[in-house]
Amino acid sequence: MSKQYEDSELQKDPPCSTSENNEENLTSEASENQKPEGVTRRKFVALAGTLLAATTLGTSGIMAFARNNNIDVAFPVSGGYLIVDSMRCCGCQNCMMACAMTHYGVTNPGLARIQIVGDSFQHFPYDMTIFQCHQCAEPKCVSVCPTGACHIDEENDNVRVVDPDKCIGCMQCISACPNSPSRLQWNNEDKHSQKCDLCTNTPFWEHEVGPDGVRACESVCPERAIKFVKELPKETGGSQYDVDLRTGTSWPSMMTYAVGATGNPGSEGSSAKK
Repeated sequence: MSKQYEDSELQKDPPCSTSENNEENLTSEASENQKPEGVTRRKFVALAGTLLAATTLGTSGIMAFARNNNIDVAFPVSGGYLIVDSMRCCGCQNCMMACAMTHYGVTNPGLARIQIVGDSFQHFPYDMTIFQCHQCAEPKCVSVCPTGACHIDEENDNVRVVDPDKCIGCMQCISACPNSPSRLQWNNEDKHSQKCDLCTNTPFWEHEVGPDGVRACESVCPERAIKFVKELPKETGGSQYDVDLRTGTSWPSMMTYAVGATGNPGSEGSSAKK
């Protein structure tokens, strides 16, 4: 009797009704339809529109694309760049003094945004190297800054700059710089990051500032080893940021000399580049 009773009870109350089955089927179909797609129609249209805008604007518009937190970011190129000729540099540090003076009102090379590095183990003219900000097309310093302190100054022809009031001292921009040494420096006196701004913010400089103005380092160099240009230097086949300013040829791509065990030019050995 008990078995027949249980069978009858099961017939009265089935485990799930037809309506519940339908709901489960609909839910299953919806979940399958919600599987992630590689490229959605909206993403495709947005990317196509961005590329069309870049093509239309040409060199004066959006040129560089990078990924920031898995998001495609387009950066406008800078309106100016500093190129140097390290072979001309005499190591006087006038450019460093002028940089610190125009920005901070003191002749302190430790506050300069352009750096002259000497190598006492090399012979002239290979013993001096000038390191300046490249105003990168894809600025890593801007991408990693959590506060927007390192940003693109649209009012001054898209120069990459650091706002000291927004800097929290995380130094992520210094670490992110792809160049060695980093083209951003830590200002140990005011406790913030800094970098070359092409003299866009020089309170102690009486001349016109910005890409269309006068650069302090360029104007005081006695060897004319620093030059301002409007065209983005190329990085293929040797950097075009350190060139023979007489010919425009990159030093790393043209300078070869015999070196010995010490790495100094002039002795017999294998050919090496600077």
